[in-house]
Amino acid sequence: MTAAFDEMFGEAGAAIEGALPRKAYAALDKWMKAAPPEFFDARRRQAELFFRRIGITFAVYGEAESHERLIPFDIVPRIISGKEWKTIEAGLTQRAAVLNAFLADVYGPGECVKAGIIPAELVYGNAGYRVEMTRVRPPHDIFVHILGADLVRVGEDKFYVLEDNARTPSGVSYMLENREVMMRLFPELFARHRVAPVETYPDSLLATLRSVTPYASDQDPTAVVLTPGPYNSAFYEHSFLADKMGVELVEGSDLFVQDARVFMRTTEGPRRVDVIYRRVDDDFLDPLTFKPESALGVPGLMAAYEAGTVTIVNAVGAGVADDKAVYTYMPELVKFYTGQDAILPNVPTWRCREPDALAYVLDHLPELVVKEVNGSGGYGMLVGPTASKSEIDVFAHKLRKDPQGFIAQPTLALSTCPTFTEKGLAPRHVDLRPFVLTGADKVRVTPGGLTRVALTEGSLVVNSSQGGGTKDTWVLDE
Repeated sequence: MTAAFDEMFGEAGAAIEGALPRKAYAALDKWMKAAPPEFFDARRRQAELFFRRIGITFAVYGEAESHERLIPFDIVPRIISGKEWKTIEAGLTQRAAVLNAFLADVYGPGECVKAGIIPAELVYGNAGYRVEMTRVRPPHDIFVHILGADLVRVGEDKFYVLEDNARTPSGVSYMLENREVMMRLFPELFARHRVAPVETYPDSLLATLRSVTPYASDQDPTAVVLTPGPYNSAFYEHSFLADKMGVELVEGSDLFVQDARVFMRTTEGPRRVDVIYRRVDDDFLDPLTFKPESALGVPGLMAAYEAGTVTIVNAVGAGVADDKAVYTYMPELVKFYTGQDAILPNVPTWRCREPDALAYVLDHLPELVVKEVNGSGGYGMLVGPTASKSEIDVFAHKLRKDPQGFIAQPTLALSTCPTFTEKGLAPRHVDLRPFVLTGADKVRVTPGGLTRVALTEGSLVVNSSQGGGTKDTWVLDE
């Protein structure tokens, strides 16, 4: 693995004495050098106190009693120049459009399969493919209203898409709370920079939801956030977004279907619901269509959806688009639907379902990152350079037994950003999850996103469930 690109000091890295900061970081570098060491520790403790008061936590599944945790927050912002962001924004807009075109195609004519762009079995045999959606045309033909694409940076001008999150992407509440805390802690630092706002995201989300109402009306459409309930690991985010948008947070029992229309129970009687921003997985949305034992969904919801009387955000069946095996075909799909090359390329990937790729991966496991195609949260993966021989042997057995269930990628030298540690400021690896909103009126890309940081020295795993933290992400208005 080559040396990591440092976003503050460039290829030179922070380790070289006298290295000058890149232009976007110049004011931050000057400010940090002028601050006494104890200043950062005091602000870090203050930030933790803010987050505890806010109550923004997550649960780790599989732990005894599933304790709630605070996600560690790093007080040193990550900075992206306006020029860099223009490229990222264009690439994200392109990617969202292609994902929507792909889903409309595979639940419709299937042209990409007929043209041999992607294997039929990878689409129609996919766990995320919902045959019920072949009977449904989502309002305005939008499947992925909210996209969270994970990006990694490996050089001055080189960004890759690591994966697409097209079902129920999470993390936006951390993006918003990180910014609020930073503005409380460092108003003088914001005065030195022109930082693009992220706090307009709830308004943009509400505008997007209202734009995709399934029918014309003289009244404002009614949107709700559907949550599995307080025991879900992302419940804080569900309630946070409902509150910020000024819409109702509901559970399945709060809704009912009558005459193929969805209603919400209120103290003033039933109220028609037009748009459901669901944070409930497909399997649990409607017990009459999917899992009959589900108590989280709404009986008859799919009948209303098929009748075109309600919009579900994101659409049912969108999960086929964020499968990691389907991800490997995105460069070809971008070319197929747009005639252009991808502005934001994929990470080079071996499809273990292909015999030649499998043979290569088995021969090079100590050098590669291997992922389950349906895995998430940093689980079900092998990081070859840091794995033990026994862990590599276990994965080799898994690959031989079920090669179609895995992909492999080179171990990228993810870029680093200055991070406050117990030993002072030090570079740590980061990724970025920006959020793209696709409405019937326009596409909205929030300038910034959730930067996740691997707090352990040398670690490439940024997931909060694996000990990672978060940073505020600044896009400079230039």
